[in-house]
Amino acid sequence: METLASAMRRENRRFKAPSAGAASAGAGVASGRVPLVMAFLSCLAWLYVAGRLWQDAQTRAILSGLLEKNSGNLPKVLSVEDKLRNLGCKEIGRKIVEAEMDLTKAKSEGYLWGNRTAAVDSEKKQQLLAVIGVYTGFGSRLKRNTFRGSWMPRGDALKKLEEKGVVIRFVIGRSANRGDTLDRNIDDENRRTNDFLILESHEEAAEELPSKAKIFFSAAVEAWDAEFYVKVEDNINLDLAGLIEMLEGRRGNQGLYMGCMKSGVVVSEEGQQWYEPEWWKFGDSKT
Repeated sequence: METLASAMRRENRRFKAPSAGAASAGAGVASGRVPLVMAFLSCLAWLYVAGRLWQDAQTRAILSGLLEKNSGNLPKVLSVEDKLRNLGCKEIGRKIVEAEMDLTKAKSEGYLWGNRTAAVDSEKKQQLLAVIGVYTGFGSRLKRNTFRGSWMPRGDALKKLEEKGVVIRFVIGRSANRGDTLDRNIDDENRRTNDFLILESHEEAAEELPSKAKIFFSAAVEAWDAEFYVKVEDNINLDLAGLIEMLEGRRGNQGLYMGCMKSGVVVSEEGQQWYEPEWWKFGDSKT
């Protein structure tokens, strides 16, 4: 008679056999899935690489198009003519060429520096002997009236002197406040006497005396053709006849300068006569 223990052992052996077969079947299925997973991952990797390559190709195409489009806007090498046109200097260039042509023509006609009469046309007016500029100021009306009654001719006598070759003018600039009473008084006086050379571009001030000299000589040369240009102050009594005689004896001298330069102590105190703003340039001794 089969015992309970033997029956249990028999049942156990019956169940163990199917379990071993199922295990072997499961192992076979698992081993078949690995190639599929690897193939799937390979496909994903291929798609990723292909996508990046396509994206890079599109980027290169876009950059190439932009470079080609902007190549026409790159700065080019400008010629001298282009630069003159861009800077608006063609007119200046034309004037330079004209000036060079005028200079060449003047040289061919015998013009020499310092010989102003070399190319003067015979039909032009005779050259004056001298233009005399008398430096004056807004507060020197009494001095001017004294001059007009002493060594300086007035009215018709002044015109006759000019016909003989000597021009005399009071030289003055303009007020710092253009058009004020100072300027109007000078204009009124000039309308009555007609003996002023008014320097419109000069501001009448003590510290502007050096520039007044330059502007006066430039204006005098522009207005009159003379052998000599003379500057005097309104605080002297000029020997006009003696000056004319002296200048007549020196006609034709080239590059002639005659003058009296102040000598002695250099005045460094502002407000004093002959004050020199740059006195320190003369050294510590101020002489």
